Amino acid sequence: MAKPHDLTYLPASFELEQEILDQLSSRPGSQRCVVGRDELLLITQDVPKSGNPERDAVAFWRRHDGLWVDTQGGRGLRRLAELIERFAAEIKAIETAIDTVATAAEAFGLARASGPLARATRNLAVAVEQALAQDEDSKELRALRDRVREVERAAETVYQDTRLALEFRQAERIEKQNSASEGLTKTVFQLNVLAGFFLPVITLCGLFLLYFHSKLTFWLAGPCGLAIGAGVVFMLLKNSGKSWK
Repeated sequence: MAKPHDLTYLPASFELEQEILDQLSSRPGSQRCVVGRDELLLITQDVPKSGNPERDAVAFWRRHDGLWVDTQGGRGLRRLAELIERFAAEIKAIETAIDTVATAAEAFGLARASGPLARATRNLAVAVEQALAQDEDSKELRALRDRVREVERAAETVYQDTRLALEFRQAERIEKQNSASEGLTKTVFQLNVLAGFFLPVITLCGLFLLYFHSKLTFWLAGPCGLAIGAGVVFMLLKNSGKSWK
């Protein structure tokens, strides 16, 4: 049994079978259970860090005598249970944050964080299932399998909830933009109606004052302009199918 120097993600205390070493590379790779002749190596990953694509490997070695050992030399699978609970705590934190999302940017941040969590818990559940298939009598592994499946479902639910929150905020933003656009269009229309009403009055009064220097003529031009303006407004409202309000 030995451990090559390029397997830096494994502790020196892991004196693995050659059958297991032949299946490993310098990178930990995906979460999985590597099966040897009499031993198992369960390779898992720590909770993903936001914005960091790299994953820290957390390995568990089942020796030929059936004893599980973690990377820190601890016996048993207690640290695997702790790892699963760290995932559960992170998922719970995102689930709580969903209720306070106020902007699309915040919703996007949660969706970006929950996606890797959902994938990591899914792969972790698969790795534990693989280990249990090789150690079917382990009650501890069976309990951890059931727990990680619960966490996996919670992670998938939170991921879907964050995506829905993001879509809702985006739809809400579009709705506000459309509402503002409709308000602006209505205001422009009202200004056009007012211009159509007063333009004939101003034009006629200006022309009559320019060419006819009679106040009586000016007062005759006013009602004519108002009548024309009213006709213009009526035609605008009729052809547009809109109301003033």
